[in-house]
Amino acid sequence: MTSNPSPSSQPFELVRHASGQLVLTDATGRHEGVVPVRAFPIAAPAEGISLLGSDGHELAWLERLDALPAPMRSLLEEELALRDFVPEITRLSSVSSFGTPSTWTVETDRGETTFVLKGEEDIRRLSRQALLIAAGHGVHFSVKDMGMLDRASRRLLERFL
Repeated sequence: MTSNPSPSSQPFELVRHASGQLVLTDATGRHEGVVPVRAFPIAAPAEGISLLGSDGHELAWLERLDALPAPMRSLLEEELALRDFVPEITRLSSVSSFGTPSTWTVETDRGETTFVLKGEEDIRRLSRQALLIAAGHGVHFSVKDMGMLDRASRRLLERFL
């Protein structure tokens, strides 16, 4: 497989070791504990993937996931799914108050949960319809399209925008 590591393009192999760690083998040797990181996890999740060594230095740069052979793409998608945990809010069930901090109970694509919104600045617009919400315990939640939420959910959310 060919990638674009900094600064030149070199072939490499990527496999999962029995220990569960990713191992990259390239012209410079074998690198264990490789971590894939998306450059733009929300805006362009299938583009711009950096493969970092255990020391944090970039070993390879991948322009697009879909350009990889299926086995390597699957391996990276599994690893990235573990790293980029961003549940999508599908419904707002309740909000404790319209001031902050407030406790939100929401339904997501991963199930129902409750989190604390510390301040209105923790709701960030990604586009006209998309939001990223930073919860008090460090997890980020996404709303991909506010127009797809039910009316009650939109009304609750609009009180904070």
